Amino acid sequence: MSERKVLNKYYPPDFDPAKIPKLKLPRDRQYVVRLMAPFNMRCKTCGEYIYKGRKFNARKETVQNEDYLGLPIFRFYIKCPCCLAEITFKTDPKNTDYAMEHGATRNFQAEKLLEEEEKRLQKEREEEELNNPMKVLENRIKDSKLEMEILENLQELQELNQRQANVDFEAMLKLYKELEEEQRRKEQEEDEQEMKAMLEQAQSRRLLVDSDSDEEPPKPCLNPMAQTKPTGILQDPQPQSKKLRMERWERSMGKLSTKAQLARLVARRKQKLDPALENRMETQGTTAHTGSLPAAAATTSLGLLAAYLDTEDSTSD
Repeated sequence: MSERKVLNKYYPPDFDPAKIPKLKLPRDRQYVVRLMAPFNMRCKTCGEYIYKGRKFNARKETVQNEDYLGLPIFRFYIKCPCCLAEITFKTDPKNTDYAMEHGATRNFQAEKLLEEEEKRLQKEREEEELNNPMKVLENRIKDSKLEMEILENLQELQELNQRQANVDFEAMLKLYKELEEEQRRKEQEEDEQEMKAMLEQAQSRRLLVDSDSDEEPPKPCLNPMAQTKPTGILQDPQPQSKKLRMERWERSMGKLSTKAQLARLVARRKQKLDPALENRMETQGTTAHTGSLPAAAATTSLGLLAAYLDTEDSTSD
């Protein structure tokens, strides 16, 4: 199976690299490269902010007549994404950084400016000391005074730390642990006492239940007023007025039976009797007719009253 990307090339036996013609290219030729902005910058033309890491298609060239310790310096040309103005910057191998050249201003370089200012002051001091010995003495006196002030401040901080170090943190931790253990021991004793009390109470109840005495425990007296519910009247199937009427009627006339009322609803079929039995019943009926009149009247009045009560209940419901 052959390789997908072949790196080795075939050279014929009669190959001569000296016969290859050399291209004559200018030294300041430019190449198109893909790069990212090395620092935050702001366009001078439109004020657009270009953040570090934004990608551009840039033109790259080698700066002529400039190098650092034999290292070439390269220049890059990019365009502002808003106004298409040209922005250029170049490499700075001396400071391992990039230097803005044209078209924009660099942002957030306060640290770099501070370092540059310190380097400039150090260089000026060295130049002054080189030609003026009195300046060297003055600078040494200033440095010694500064060192003395730093040592005094350091001693004050050490004394302050020693004052604060007098507190014995180990003793405080030990005391805290002792208090915690004592509190835990008290909680365990309280739990054990509660468990003992609960066990004694359970044993006493068991002895009372298992005792052989015939005496029954006294029943708790119930309050009859507490058992009555305010909604008892609503749950009663019969209203109070109907109960009162039924009680008055039963006192005066007697208790009504439902069997007599239901008996009227069912009609029995008459069976033919023998003529001898019919004659005998007729003779008995004539003899008892005179004594059964009050009873018949009573039954008819009871039936009428029951029908009246039923009609009143239906209208009240």
